Amino acid sequence: MLNCEKFYNMLVQRGVDFFTGVPDSLLKDFNAYIMDLANDRNHIIAANEGASIALAAGYHLATGKIGLVYMQNSGLGNAVNPLTSLVDREVYSIPVLLVIGWRGEPGRKDEPQHVKKGRITLKLLDTMEIPYEVLPATMELAKNSIDRALKIMKDNSTPYAFVVRKDTFEKYELKRNEFTSYELTREEAIRIIVNELCDRDIVVSTTGMTSRELFEYREQQKQDHSRDFLTVGSMGHSSQIAFGIALSQPDRQVFCLDGDGALIMHMGSLAVIGSKSPKNFKHVVLNNGSHDSVGGQPTVGFDIDIISIAKSSGYKEVYRAETKEDLVKQFSILQSTDGPALLEVRLNKGHRKDLARPTTTPLENKQSFMKFLSQ
Repeated sequence: MLNCEKFYNMLVQRGVDFFTGVPDSLLKDFNAYIMDLANDRNHIIAANEGASIALAAGYHLATGKIGLVYMQNSGLGNAVNPLTSLVDREVYSIPVLLVIGWRGEPGRKDEPQHVKKGRITLKLLDTMEIPYEVLPATMELAKNSIDRALKIMKDNSTPYAFVVRKDTFEKYELKRNEFTSYELTREEAIRIIVNELCDRDIVVSTTGMTSRELFEYREQQKQDHSRDFLTVGSMGHSSQIAFGIALSQPDRQVFCLDGDGALIMHMGSLAVIGSKSPKNFKHVVLNNGSHDSVGGQPTVGFDIDIISIAKSSGYKEVYRAETKEDLVKQFSILQSTDGPALLEVRLNKGHRKDLARPTTTPLENKQSFMKFLSQ
């Protein structure tokens, strides 16, 4: 396994000292070390993976140096456009070092949303004509790989990718861990919200822990799962799924349980929702200021004014809750007001270590959910 400190130092010693990307569970230890060691000008957690490629391109244009972009392989979808139309050698020919977590690697058990992307990751890099290798898990071989990658990038002025298998990096605990003192966790907030919902209400939950916690609470309450669409992949798109449903089911309330990282990833969706003004669209942003599902790295969720952004994007009503009492009160108002309306719930990050995953498949979830919508 690779020692995070030694791997980081090998990069910095070779002039790779600018880091950007979207955190990934397979890279969380290396991500944590970057968080602790790199200064704030040299490490940017971006809104999405495509933005990371553009950030690294801007850094290269200004310095002539190579930036490192980290991501989960699911994020390659967000990065395809700038990889092929910005940094590609047939366009601006900008070298970028990609470090890509290989979720769904063939032969390894993984969640359904990762299986296909894992199967096609290398093929996608081949299609984009990006040279790559699977990052070796020993320091000596990794050093040789870094030197080889840098030579190829400098000789050809092209991106290069390291594909990273599970357990490539040794464990590293984040030391710059920021804690908040809000009253609620995300799981507690979800329980309060579910208890206030009506039988005909429709729920679309965002990627990661939110959908897992929603599913588990329904199980504990012995409730039907058919009312919930669990967005297990496609981070940042749950609000548009809910928006599409709201437009087609105008007589039923549609609640999108979103996350701060997911909201920020595709924030332009707020403007589209606001412009069409679906009265039945209710947006709940569970804001814990972190990418909680992949290591707890910070977002800018607490640095921006989400409710003001929603209001200026055309949302009719906006609210914020920071306590249990606030949440019960504001959610009741949210239910009774015309949308689009948004409720931001500020929370502490963290989740239970024994949190289970949904026992139904995505296809089973879709089928029961569509049956519920048809009733």
